[in-house]
Amino acid sequence: MKMKKIFLLIVLSTAITSCDLLDTKIDTLDTLSTLNSNYANIKYQGMSGYVYIANGFWRIDNSFAAAMSDEAVQTVSPSNVQKFNEGSWNAYDNPDNSYTYLYQGVRNINNFLDYSVNYKKQLAYQRDTLTDHQYQYKRDVADVTWLRAESHVMKAYLYFELTKRYGDVPLIKSNVPLGQSMPPIARSPYDSIVKYMVSEIDYVKDSLQTSWKVYDQASDGRFTKGAALALKARILLYAASPLHNPTNDKQKWAKAAQAAWDVINMNVYSLSTDYRALFIGNQSVLDNEVIMAVRAGSINDPEKANYPITTPGGKSGVTPSENLVSAYEDRGTPNPLNRYDKKDPRLGYTVVTNNSTWNGRTMQMWLGGKDDYTITNTSKTGYYLKKYLNDNLDLTQNQMVVHCWIFLRYAEVLLNYAEAMNEAYGPDFDNGTGLSARQAVNKVRKRIGVSMPDVVATNADEMRDRIKHERRIELAFEEHRYWDLIRWKDAGTVLNQVIKGVRATNNNDGTFTYTTFDVQNRKFDATKMYFYPIPQTEVTKTNGIVTQNPNW
Repeated sequence: MKMKKIFLLIVLSTAITSCDLLDTKIDTLDTLSTLNSNYANIKYQGMSGYVYIANGFWRIDNSFAAAMSDEAVQTVSPSNVQKFNEGSWNAYDNPDNSYTYLYQGVRNINNFLDYSVNYKKQLAYQRDTLTDHQYQYKRDVADVTWLRAESHVMKAYLYFELTKRYGDVPLIKSNVPLGQSMPPIARSPYDSIVKYMVSEIDYVKDSLQTSWKVYDQASDGRFTKGAALALKARILLYAASPLHNPTNDKQKWAKAAQAAWDVINMNVYSLSTDYRALFIGNQSVLDNEVIMAVRAGSINDPEKANYPITTPGGKSGVTPSENLVSAYEDRGTPNPLNRYDKKDPRLGYTVVTNNSTWNGRTMQMWLGGKDDYTITNTSKTGYYLKKYLNDNLDLTQNQMVVHCWIFLRYAEVLLNYAEAMNEAYGPDFDNGTGLSARQAVNKVRKRIGVSMPDVVATNADEMRDRIKHERRIELAFEEHRYWDLIRWKDAGTVLNQVIKGVRATNNNDGTFTYTTFDVQNRKFDATKMYFYPIPQTEVTKTNGIVTQNPNW
């Protein structure tokens, strides 16, 4: 797994339209005297937490994590994701083992919070050296005040990433004093960690910046009030889901619905009018649907990894499955001469299909075509990825463009709200908000450029299936599918299904015949794989104080 690593980029004067990375610095456990020295050191320490917010462009095998689920297949073999697909991962070898990395983030954030407690006094030491000392002092104090609030939200994020993988984990609220070692801490129950995550967000939600775009464009990408509330809604949705709520406590669903409503009711965000453009270039920052995005800078790694092998510089990479493609609904009567042209428009924005136009040419994924499926390292499924990839990059000339990974967006909030409302109250009750579960789903489906018909569901069970379907389509390749299957406890069924692909035959009359075939068998052991194993090194070095998850 390739993480978003250590960056020290001076970009505080960079405009928002560049979509560059925030100014971040990894923790070096500075002494109090170092932190006292100036605003820049305090700022860099505080910004170190943002290093740990994952960039999904290179989550596993230097590419998207979609092949962990039924969304896709990784072309390159052998690959790390195969261990998930084959069920061969374990407590010693986990391609997504981020346990130590995430706790390093917790430690860095706690360190910053502990040693910037007296930040106003620390910043006062430099007032007399500043030309416009009063103005700059007030601005620096305000910025560190916000950054300390953001750090509490970042801790909630890190614990969310830990709990969604490992379930119960040690809860470390603060660091021990410098020079002392921290004793092993046993794992805390999941519900108590959820309570802590929510309390961290609630503690600071009204102390966060409302819009960095307005206040300081160069800081956009830091947590805002809206982003913190959207994260809270996601946390509570997971906590209400079957994996963590086996008795189906309706109050948990009601809390998740209220948290999502708090974001909606801000009236700050709206659905994009261009689903395709939303995920590429500057639009991933500028669009009003985006609540928070992670800057990856100007790169071409996603295109190199996922352009077709028949496009110079491409490696085929993560290729969508027929399982996913066949899930896209038909909009109107299917065309027997073209199986894709009546599909939900989001298919064409997300997946490259046979005989479609991509990168300025017609894709010929048939026997004898330019993208003949018998060519080495062409797609294993008969499809290629389009979502998040920019058009027409010249990889032979190493052309690059800005990329931003959307971490939180408004459509997810609407779907979170719909799911929680349906489970708490049913599909058509609005609980006084004026927005029911059905209406929230239909908002997503009816966005400009998609315009899918209203969902058909007569009860909560049918609506649950429709919401699951809508998440699968709307949020494809955004690192939701695997974790949705986990929290719904559907993985034991879905992730044991065969992954399918299609082969096209050109009928030489403008039509094609498609044959479905088996690509990969998958294995998911439901007796243990709903939670990752705790790294065995952690269990060993704590003499069993940190216990292992069942059956690992």
